[in-house]
Amino acid sequence: MNDSLIDVFLDCLWAEFGLSANTIKAYRTDLNQYVDWLNTQHKDLLNCSSADISSYLAIRLNAGVSARSSARFLSSLKRFYGYALRESMVTADPSAHIDSPKLGRSLPITLTETDVENLLLAPDISQAIGYRDRAMLELLYASGLRVSELIGLQLGQVNFRQGLLRVTGKGNKDRLVPVGEEALSWLANFIEQERSDIINNKQTDFVFPTSRGTGMTRQAFWYLIKRYAGQAGINKEISPHTLRHAFATHLLNHGADLRVVQLLLGHSDLSTTQIYTHVANERLKDIHEKFHPRG
Repeated sequence: MNDSLIDVFLDCLWAEFGLSANTIKAYRTDLNQYVDWLNTQHKDLLNCSSADISSYLAIRLNAGVSARSSARFLSSLKRFYGYALRESMVTADPSAHIDSPKLGRSLPITLTETDVENLLLAPDISQAIGYRDRAMLELLYASGLRVSELIGLQLGQVNFRQGLLRVTGKGNKDRLVPVGEEALSWLANFIEQERSDIINNKQTDFVFPTSRGTGMTRQAFWYLIKRYAGQAGINKEISPHTLRHAFATHLLNHGADLRVVQLLLGHSDLSTTQIYTHVANERLKDIHEKFHPRG
């Protein structure tokens, strides 16, 4: 009975929400495994209790199943009982008051300072495009801008005299971002020389234009940074935000105050910035294990 019931439920789920084949397969696996356990308790899906679900979750936990997998299982179960209630197969949802396991926030992949140096050296600066790319990478690492803020940067947002960028971030919130002398030098040289070679008399206010005179897309920047990471021998799954992560982590590694980093990144909530303290702590533990005689 349980098998046919699951089949009907999944058919309805697919028809109603158009879920992918992989998602349907994952739901089927979760429900079948739960049914197998219920059979050992002489119960089935339509006559189990909240205590049964809690016991099964505890067994999964003790077996080393990840919180993320258990959260997906509970999601499958809640959807099933939502369906069963609508079809009057049950009078109450045994999963209703069971909270999903808390998922630890995954740490962002970041780069070591050596990785960053190698990445910055990757573009061929004898070419105008390569010089542009080097200036972009230098500015991104020096400022911690979001990629959307970098590729959308306009000439009027750069104040060379004060060494500041005026950036409009999430929620249309403006912030001033300081930039170090090294990145400012690359930026100034690019604007004064190579930028005009790229746009070839086209009119545009984008600081980092393409040859068409338009701004770069996020996808184009993603391919750009992936290519340079490969050239630099960086064997990590990096994203467009990787240098932003490195900016924050390296500041904290060198003693920056967390609230200062929050302001520089444009985070409205300090808890968003605190993820970088965990990255920094993990780095410190790695260093301790590698170099301490009793690590």
